[in-house]
Amino acid sequence: MAERGRETDTMADKTGMTIGIVGLGLIGGSLARHLAANGYRVIAWNHRPHPYEQARRDGIVCVDSLEELAGHPGARPELIVLCNPLKAMPQMLSRLAPVIDRTTTTLTDVGSVKALVRQQVVAAGLGDCYVGAHPMTGTERSGFEASDPSLFDHALWAITVDESTDYRRFLVVARMITEGCANRCIVIDDGTHDRAAALISHMPHVVATALINELTDNPDRNIAAALAAGSWRDMTRVALTDPQRTRAMVDEDAENVETLLRHMADRLVAVADALHDGDNRQIGEFFAHGQPFRDYKAACVRADTQTEPPVTMDMPLNLATWREQLLESARRGEQVTGWRSDAVAVVERRPAVASAALVCA
Repeated sequence: MAERGRETDTMADKTGMTIGIVGLGLIGGSLARHLAANGYRVIAWNHRPHPYEQARRDGIVCVDSLEELAGHPGARPELIVLCNPLKAMPQMLSRLAPVIDRTTTTLTDVGSVKALVRQQVVAAGLGDCYVGAHPMTGTERSGFEASDPSLFDHALWAITVDESTDYRRFLVVARMITEGCANRCIVIDDGTHDRAAALISHMPHVVATALINELTDNPDRNIAAALAAGSWRDMTRVALTDPQRTRAMVDEDAENVETLLRHMADRLVAVADALHDGDNRQIGEFFAHGQPFRDYKAACVRADTQTEPPVTMDMPLNLATWREQLLESARRGEQVTGWRSDAVAVVERRPAVASAALVCA
């Protein structure tokens, strides 16, 4: 243990920051390994100790209890990242509430649903030290054995804030993302996040599952499976995720997912009717409607080779408008890549998706 302590002291000298990780699954394990490799002192707790041997070899200090992580002697973390399953969040928060140092420790998480987590954090009395976060990365695999520090290479994070979010605590999370992980971030509110996550993740998981269910029920399933190639693989990859994990994610964002599935069902019924009726105009409109997204993806490819120079954005530290300023930046397609100072963000301008209604007009 002493040897391990000396090693982490050396790492802390590089960054001066200690980060606590709760849960060493795919995301927590990958994040802990990534931060440790970048010179951060990382302290981790997992509900079962089976990942500890490999984690310690990766330079991560592993402790026996959540309470020990929050008040680790001589290394109280400035930031605790909750990477546990969302169903365990209330229990984790109730255990942290009596032991966390609210004056020095900021609390964040990596959950794919933000409004529910904030409600649980506030119910536990920890709302004043919480800033939400969600890294847009992952695979269909799970567990520490699937973790990989490169999972966080070039990742984008969503940071979620509300009217009570303290700017200094926001900066702790933002700097962990932009400096500790060399990642980018956008800053939005919980509702905007959850609606967007339902659109690009939670609802597509349901659609991908429906696709494999359709194949499974088809009498020619083995012929179809043999013929399946890249397009089927890409459309159904997320359906290979543990179904209980997917169900939990969808349940936690049920209202948004339901709304989107009903919109999707209406679209599919409309195109099925058009095919039945031979309505070539409506069929053509269906396939052309998403052209702004195709244009956006082409622009992203060009942007990767013809990047615009970053710009700076002054933050009005004494005003509540810093949240609105960052939200508007995200809506323009901009992403925060770093900080010149606490009051000056570095922003990268990225391609934006045009409205289909404006393009058609």
